[in-house]
Amino acid sequence: MVIGRTRESATLRAALASKRPELVVLLGRRRIGKTFLARSILRGHIRFEITGMHRATLKEQLRNFHLTLSAHRKNLPEPSDWLEAFQQLGTYISSLRSTRKKVIFIDEFPWLDGRKSRFLPAFSNFWNAFASKRNDLLVVICGSAASYMVRKIIKDKGGLHNRITRQVRLEPFNLAETEQMLRHNGVQLTRYDIIRLYMALGGVPYYLQLVQPGESAAQAIDRLCFRKDGPLRDEFNLVFASLFDHSENHERIVRTLARMRKGMTRDQLARQSGVRTGGTLTRTLEELDASGFIQRYTPWTGTKDPLYRLSDELSLFHLKFIAESRPARGAYWVKLQDKPSNRAWSGFTFETICMKHVEQIRRGLGIQGVHSMEGAWVSKGRPGAQVDLLIDRDDNVVNICEMKFSAAPFTIDAAYGRDLAAKVRRFRSETRSRKSILLTFITTYGVTGNAIARQLVQNELTMEVLFENL
Repeated sequence: MVIGRTRESATLRAALASKRPELVVLLGRRRIGKTFLARSILRGHIRFEITGMHRATLKEQLRNFHLTLSAHRKNLPEPSDWLEAFQQLGTYISSLRSTRKKVIFIDEFPWLDGRKSRFLPAFSNFWNAFASKRNDLLVVICGSAASYMVRKIIKDKGGLHNRITRQVRLEPFNLAETEQMLRHNGVQLTRYDIIRLYMALGGVPYYLQLVQPGESAAQAIDRLCFRKDGPLRDEFNLVFASLFDHSENHERIVRTLARMRKGMTRDQLARQSGVRTGGTLTRTLEELDASGFIQRYTPWTGTKDPLYRLSDELSLFHLKFIAESRPARGAYWVKLQDKPSNRAWSGFTFETICMKHVEQIRRGLGIQGVHSMEGAWVSKGRPGAQVDLLIDRDDNVVNICEMKFSAAPFTIDAAYGRDLAAKVRRFRSETRSRKSILLTFITTYGVTGNAIARQLVQNELTMEVLFENL
């Protein structure tokens, strides 16, 4: 069963039904479900499938190709190079008499292109000289290594320039898809606990697949992240090397953003991370953004300098809690999760989750048909004020969103009420906005209806809207 992935599945099915040759790139980070989706949607049409071997020699990769193709055609000589290998593949495809769409699926494509292998020129030649002339052929190339897939495939200036017919980019699951997957696997948690689980693991399907029926959210996190043999305890240390070239730069950026949770400008990142400015920093930020580790926000003030924010939940959770912990046998996270010192982390992470679900928030506000721009606002003076999410609408309204995570209805006390009123006044004064400003609260269980809330809050949404399946 394919959970979610409605648009992505539709793109693959459209390529399968098309009357022209198709070259489809399937992108997404490690553990996101690329291979599962391709095999599920294209089942029955795949005529050749090969997976690149990690850090294998050219000889080993060619041997693997030969053994895979030999399962379809007997007595094939072992190819001496990739040009010969793809010539053999073309001969095999030409021998198939069916008029149905035929799929060639190449998984972990970047691993096949080893140093001095000449794999990419050979593949480009295969597409341009053979596959692009076959209306019955769909070639799907897939890879987790964002550095390679973006630079050498998507932005290629050589033989594959403008040859890609469709892109399918897999993102982590949203909350609705996460709930659907957990329910499918027999995991029965409340939506509040699903959010707590999502705060630590995010929406990566493989991580969610590890949660077992009968566990609480805290028990699952303990077992997966804090036990010595926990399958996600070292995931942070593995993921960057598997996705990026020169991954030390990517890790520096992530570690720097984890210390400044409200976001940083490019110049601030360069100074504090030590990553060289220019092309190196640009490429690193682009690859982290494409892989879903960071989010790029344009400040509402219209400045050209965007803000970058760490948005990958497991990375933040690892750096905050796992990295400094010793392997535990007992209920480590069960005891730690509700300590006052962790409220800042849960509040920030809930904000990040809300910002990822802005379309659900727009629907909850009833403005899905109204064009809007979403961004952040940072005051100019001191003491500073910041709005992490505002929705600037074409119907002459700006929603200033406050996002609060709590185990009970959230209460606005007198001091916080004064801060909110001052923030709204300062926003209007500094931005000189003439639009109506609506203070909007997004919380887990709502806002306590005291006199302060009735005076200040114009819109109120609960976590239920975040689970809308759009």
